[in-house]
Amino acid sequence: MKPGHDQSSHAVRMEWGPTGAAAVAADVTVVVDVLSFTTTVSVAVERGITVLPFRWRDERAASYAAERDAVLAVGRLEAREQAGTVSLSPAAMAQVEGITRIVLPSPNGSTISFALADGGSEVVAGSLRNASAVSAYVAARMREGASCAVVPAGERWDDDTLRPAVEDLWGAGAVLAGLVDLGVTGLSPEARVAEQAFRAVRADLAAALAGCAGGVELAAAGFAEDVEAAARLDVSGVVPVLVGEAFVDRGR
Repeated sequence: MKPGHDQSSHAVRMEWGPTGAAAVAADVTVVVDVLSFTTTVSVAVERGITVLPFRWRDERAASYAAERDAVLAVGRLEAREQAGTVSLSPAAMAQVEGITRIVLPSPNGSTISFALADGGSEVVAGSLRNASAVSAYVAARMREGASCAVVPAGERWDDDTLRPAVEDLWGAGAVLAGLVDLGVTGLSPEARVAEQAFRAVRADLAAALAGCAGGVELAAAGFAEDVEAAARLDVSGVVPVLVGEAFVDRGR
């Protein structure tokens, strides 16, 4: 690795996507995918549901769910055609009743989370909804001597290259701003950029999220409610931590 790219001289780091996650992985790493993996995880955990993330969104996911006595969450468009199914949509997840375990396929967020966990990092799912709760949890871990990284997941272009997604920058920045407000120091310049980006839009966060590329895309597909759900800052106190193969609440 080229000098400086692991940001190891800083207690708090930030880098994009799976490759960036591997580069800056710390004792505790917060993964942020605002539209919508980590937002959906936080909503499910709010409702007392154990979330089992899965790397692949194909026939393997159904087998994985069946083996673990869990319900498989399907894609938003697929859910429209299959009444009674659980959707990956955070707005739809907020209406789920009577389910205790779900499998949540996500080639992006799940892959990053498991890769980090395999490398020994404690993985936390962060979003705008639970940013302050995650900040408080991470700050407590840092007082115990842990280092921290925050990873905005980003999206993919059609050629499968990383598309940095501004909503994930804001979500990562919300966690980082919370750390700063709690007295945490040692942010890398990259982390400072995310922190300041969040502070710049905080006063008009819902409009900013609705107006960014990811928000416009979801609204055009008929899922504006998911954008609204994702923009609700600090409405949740859950801290989903990946323990084994499941996200469980470690909120304090």
